[in-house]
Amino acid sequence: MKTFHKACQNILDNKDSKAVNYAVNYAKYGLTITEEFEAGTQALYILNNITHWRGETAKETRQMLKNFVNHNSKSNWD
Repeated sequence: MKTFHKACQNILDNKDSKAVNYAVNYAKYGLTITEEFEAGTQALYILNNITHWRGETAKETRQMLKNFVNHNSKSNWD
């Protein structure tokens, strides 16, 4: 969950960028989530809304969210 919350915070730290405009509210809500399954779903919404965000922070944030989703989905289906 720490990784997911860090990714959400990265988006909020860059909220003035047009590329994350639609993801900001998803990220704000993401910081309040405590359950992994719900966070995995929220991560998918966020990923869909940061596709045009560029730069090193964007790349790291996308990777954090993808890793979280992959880990989360595998643990729920096993």
